[in-house]
Amino acid sequence: MTSRFTELVVDCHDPERLAAFWCEVLDFTVIDRSEGQVEIGSWEPTVEAVRARQMPPTVVFIRVPEGKTVKNRLHLDVSPIDAGTDDEVVRLLGLGATKVDVGQGPARSWVVMADPEGNEFDVLRTLAPTTHVTPTA
Repeated sequence: MTSRFTELVVDCHDPERLAAFWCEVLDFTVIDRSEGQVEIGSWEPTVEAVRARQMPPTVVFIRVPEGKTVKNRLHLDVSPIDAGTDDEVVRLLGLGATKVDVGQGPARSWVVMADPEGNEFDVLRTLAPTTHVTPTA
C-alpha cells in the first residue's frame, strides 16, 4: 500500500489573496475554487495521473477564522530558477512578502520571508543556469 502527497493545505483569512501571491511566486495557476477555498498548482491532477506516479502537490488555501499566532512548524522552501537569490527576494518583496527573523542568525545561505498573512518560507540558493566566460588568449 502506498499514499501520494497530493495537497498542501494552508489555513488563512483571505484564500484569494494568498492564492494570487503564491501563483506569482511559483508560476502556478488556480485549478479550483469553492466557497472559502482556492486550489493552485502547476498541473491539473487526475486520479489516473496521481496513481501512476508521484507528481508535485497542489496548494489549497482555506479560510479559517483564527489568525496565525506562532512560527510555522512546516514551511515551504523555494529556489529561484531564472534569477539570483537576491533578485528573487526583491521580486517577492514587491509581491507583498516581508523578510522575517525566526532566530536564523545573520550568516545564512537562505533568506527567511513571510507571505502576506505571515506564513514563513525560505528563499534558497538560485538554480538559474550560470554562464561561464572562457578567457581568450
